[in-house]
Order: sequence, then structure tokens, then C-alpha cells
Amino acid sequence: MPLKAIALNCTLKPTGESSTDAMIAVLKDAFGKADVTLTETVRVAALDIKPGVTSDEGDGDDWPALREKILAHDILILAGPIWMGQIGSIAKRVLERMDAFLSETDDKGRMPSYSKVAVAAIVGNEDGAHFSTAQIFQSLNDVGWTIPATGAVYWVGEAYGDVDFKDLDKTPDKVTESAKMVAGNAAHLAGLLKDSPYPG
Repeated sequence: MPLKAIALNCTLKPTGESSTDAMIAVLKDAFGKADVTLTETVRVAALDIKPGVTSDEGDGDDWPALREKILAHDILILAGPIWMGQIGSIAKRVLERMDAFLSETDDKGRMPSYSKVAVAAIVGNEDGAHFSTAQIFQSLNDVGWTIPATGAVYWVGEAYGDVDFKDLDKTPDKVTESAKMVAGNAAHLAGLLKDSPYPG
């Protein structure tokens, strides 16, 4: 069966142009060449994702529907900006809500995210890409996601600069090359896990 990916754009802005969207577009192209369909990009800040660590925080919480969408896919792209040297608060909210997976295991002890793959996409014009990736990967691994080799693509601009990724005339070759590796490795791993899930 064809592999499907979903992207969560964790920009802090609920609407408007976003460098995170520009990076997701690079990955979408790379995943397409790896025979993976990116079915949807969700702007998380446009939703009402309540604080908490359960899968349903009550009236008005948009997380249950988003959770269902995420788990209907083989690959998750968690994408967002660096703020104050670390991953932004919207991405952290997503990770916190996935904490519920720890208590939602099946009869073999597997979390809902088991046998699914996650990758990261980071943008910023300050230091923090490696730290943000480490935060994301440790958190995702804790709640059951599998991280492929070369599981992240990022771009950071000049320190104290005012040029954003979306403002570049051309995507840097290194970003394109990294996106290709991320997509290829994620597709390979997701295909293996789809055919042979973790036994638990």
C-alpha cells in the first residue's frame, strides 16, 4: 500500500506566510520522489489544542480530531521554528499531548504510534537547530515514534539577521540534499514497519 505522510506546521502564527511552510514544501517534493504522498499540512496554531497530557481535554479541544488524523498516516513531519534557541511552544504543545500515548497501549504494550515514523523540519534565524531536533526526537521516541537515520532537515540564517527561509531566492543545495535523505530514509523505514510492525 502507498505510504502517507502528514505535516504539522508548528509556526506560532495561525495564518499567513510561514518559513515553516516553505520548508515543508521542500520535504513534500522530496517525499513525492520517494513515493510518499504528503496528504495534508495542518497549521496547529489555527486550532484550539488545549494544554494537558490526555487525548481529550474536554469541550472545544481540537486535539482528538488532529490525533486521529496523525495516527491515520505512516509518517509524521513535525515542523516548526526556533524561538529563544529552542523549538517553539506550539510544537511543545503537540509533544505534550502525545504524552497520553504512554497509557494507551494495546494488549502487547504498544503505543498508538508504534511502527510509525517521525521526522523533523526546523527553520530559524538564530542558533538552536540541533538542540531543537534533540528535543523533538527524544520526546517523540519516548511516546513510541521511530526516528530514521538523518531524520531532520533544517535551515538557520545569519545570527542577528533578518532574512527568513521563505525569503530566499533559492533553496540551498544542502537543504535539498538533506530533505532527500530524510524522505528516502523515512520512506524506507516506514515501508519496513508497515510490512512488519513491532511485535511488542
